[in-house]
Amino acid sequence: MKNKLNNLMQNNEDAVSPVIGVILMVAITVILAAVIGSFVFGMGSPEQAPQASIRGSAETIDSNNSIKIEHQGGEGIELDSASTKITVAGDKVDLTSSPDNRLETGDVLYIYNKSAGSDLKLANNTSMNNLGIAGSTETPTNVKIIDVASQQLIADMNVRLPNNN
Repeated sequence: MKNKLNNLMQNNEDAVSPVIGVILMVAITVILAAVIGSFVFGMGSPEQAPQASIRGSAETIDSNNSIKIEHQGGEGIELDSASTKITVAGDKVDLTSSPDNRLETGDVLYIYNKSAGSDLKLANNTSMNNLGIAGSTETPTNVKIIDVASQQLIADMNVRLPNNN
């Protein structure tokens, strides 16, 4: 009887190894699928800044300097502080003064401040009166337009303002 019992136990042990192997293979497959799925579905396309051709130049109006921003082509640019940041020589431009909500192809805006130390503002060509960037010199002034969501530059240009002295 002992021999028969030993024979039965040895026969049952043979089936344990393939069952454990199958369970391990299924577990590894599920773990790999979860890891790959999290990478594929977790990585969306990164935010992209609008692609636009922007030109900056100096403009003298009524003997006052301003920076003329021309949108020459490409995507439109939202002109609100949640979407876009404009700086002139590191100073932030007040976008609440913008006459338009978007800068589209063919649009022209002017950056100005009326006196030294005042906030930089935006105007379009219909509201240009007594504008000027105070304290300007003939050294290049850096103008940057930055997309807030992606923190990417839309435009980075140097504008040489004439000295009005």
